Amino acid sequence: MSAARSIRGTLWASRNRNALSPTRLTPFLTIPQGNCRLNSTASILPLEVPSTTGDEHTVLTKKALRRPEYRTKDLNQVVGEEWTIKQKCLEADTKELAVDLHRIFRTGRRLRKVLKSNDYHVQTEPLDVDGGKTINVDKGDLMVGGTKIPNLWLRDNCQCSSCVHESTKQRLLDTFSIPEDISLRKFTFNEEKTLSVKWSDGHKSEYSSDFLSATVQNAARRAITRQGLTRLKLWGAEIADQPPHIFNNVDLSVRDMLRKIRKFGFVFVHDVDHPDPAATEALLKKIAFIRETHYGGFYDFTADLASADTAYTNIALEAHTDNTYFSDPAGLQAFHLLSHTDGEGGASLLVDGFKVAHELYQQDRDAYQVLSTVNVHAHASGNNGISIQPYRGFPVLEHDPSTNELLRVRWNNSDRASIELPIEDVGTWYDAARKFDALLKKKENEYWEQLQPGRVLIFDNWRVLHGRSSFTGKRRICGGYINRDDWISRYKMESVGREKVLRALASG
Repeated sequence: MSAARSIRGTLWASRNRNALSPTRLTPFLTIPQGNCRLNSTASILPLEVPSTTGDEHTVLTKKALRRPEYRTKDLNQVVGEEWTIKQKCLEADTKELAVDLHRIFRTGRRLRKVLKSNDYHVQTEPLDVDGGKTINVDKGDLMVGGTKIPNLWLRDNCQCSSCVHESTKQRLLDTFSIPEDISLRKFTFNEEKTLSVKWSDGHKSEYSSDFLSATVQNAARRAITRQGLTRLKLWGAEIADQPPHIFNNVDLSVRDMLRKIRKFGFVFVHDVDHPDPAATEALLKKIAFIRETHYGGFYDFTADLASADTAYTNIALEAHTDNTYFSDPAGLQAFHLLSHTDGEGGASLLVDGFKVAHELYQQDRDAYQVLSTVNVHAHASGNNGISIQPYRGFPVLEHDPSTNELLRVRWNNSDRASIELPIEDVGTWYDAARKFDALLKKKENEYWEQLQPGRVLIFDNWRVLHGRSSFTGKRRICGGYINRDDWISRYKMESVGREKVLRALASG
């Protein structure tokens, strides 16, 4: 029996709560014959015995046991025709029963989380932002698309220079000094479709129609600007025919570079000076500042185990994401092969984690749900004096809770610690993880590329898994990490524009 079917069977009890009420305990009881004491507590629990003559059930209570008119052929077959309350009794150890029921409820609650019906998915095309909402004032209330906008919220989100600092864009208004019953005193709409308001506290505010329309957008639409969502291109081994790339020159467009990363999950940057790593470091700093970790900031290393991590060896590495042991894994990672002498091998492996997740979703929804809900812990403990662990476990597939869209893949079997399930249930996770691992290793999903001096690889560590083949000789690699929030911020500024991003802050 598959793990998913086993779970569904266990969940029958928890999903059908009536089956566990005191009057319907039949699925969990065995009623043998024999001498025993009738527990006084058990006497209040009716026990059902399936009838041999039909679909009805015989209900056994003290009343049935004492009064001859309740004796039936079915009852006599179970307890014997000579049975009386003083001579024989029905075995019903309620202490053991209570323990069993507690275990069933506990397991049901726990495993119900694994197979909850959230519609997790990989969103490749964000919804278009809809505009043109009807805006009007009805009996002193602002209505946008038929939705009433609370006066307190509207006053709190006034964007004038008295309420929001012009340079820092931080709030200046003391929110809780606003009267709870604040109301609109006067309002007008001008030709620029701007609402001008005079409040009961004397303050004046202006709100554009775009700003007001955004207040009633659903979570998926609000996420487009906040997360910098765009149309994604899922890929497999065929990406080798035309990988995304850009040239490093005085006209290098950070916008084009980040757009390719956002769409494909990676980009190659050509014509970067080497073997001096300074040009690579400068390239990364054009995006954002380089993240410091226990490995340092910008790294420049060879396979000498200078840090206790398999990345500092020459062995093969399976597809994985970095920093699963951090609560906030790095957003971008970069590799630049500065030199490789006296040896061969070391081809780089890239796998689109979102594509693999999408395939798993199509093939086995139960496995996808397991990897989306069961938390897994990780650690980095190789260096003396260090054992880094996130503040909690995280699932392999993390989703935006407001939209259910896949947000991040965390997969590194080398750094994995415990699985957040009772030991008797961990097989469920292993079954799902095995299917995900098989898809990661499918040839059609693996893109192999030999890194070359002068060509920098930058990839999205939340989406693209990386690995390498083993190698001989001496390799020198440089690179670094960039925080997710920092690179997405830069992407939004370049692709969406500062004005639009700031306008969406109140509603996003």
